[in-house]
Amino acid sequence: MRSAFKILLFIATILLYPTANAQLWKQHLPQAKIVGGGEFRWWGFSIYTARIWQQAPNKDGGLDQNASFALEITYKKSISRDRFVDSSIDEIKRLHGDKFNADKLKVWRQYMEKAFIDVQSGDQLIGVYLPGIGCRFYSQQTLLAEIPDETFANAFFSIWLDPRTKDNNLRQQLLGNNKAVTAITGSSM
Repeated sequence: MRSAFKILLFIATILLYPTANAQLWKQHLPQAKIVGGGEFRWWGFSIYTARIWQQAPNKDGGLDQNASFALEITYKKSISRDRFVDSSIDEIKRLHGDKFNADKLKVWRQYMEKAFIDVQSGDQLIGVYLPGIGCRFYSQQTLLAEIPDETFANAFFSIWLDPRTKDNNLRQQLLGNNKAVTAITGSSM
């Protein structure tokens, strides 16, 4: 009898383990709800869907950019880590000009090379913004990197949230200004 109980307990643990870890990033935002989201399309092809999660949105129900949040991206196409890193650096430079010198961008490139992975259709990458600290990156059930650099975190998330982003429709959706998840076109990651 005792042996059967141990076997059942072991099986239950194995079956519940993926569920328990499925959203490891939620330890930072245990009561998080979706603030907004949208789909990014390029030449008619769905590249990814993005959603913003936050525990306490602003008074209008939109994203409070001064509080912790998570940006969840679910990929519809394969994208290499190198392409993701290169595109991110290019967008940071486009948005911020020469505000960040080559040495700083080199360090940030190293952060992203550690934090990002090659993705296939269906894969998720989640970036958690932690004000005053920096950010963390997760791939579904795994912590990929913890980056204790708030300046990097602000620059990285500005790719989607800065008013000068290339994808203002997606930005508005992520901010919670348009609750409908609709397709957009343009260039981004």
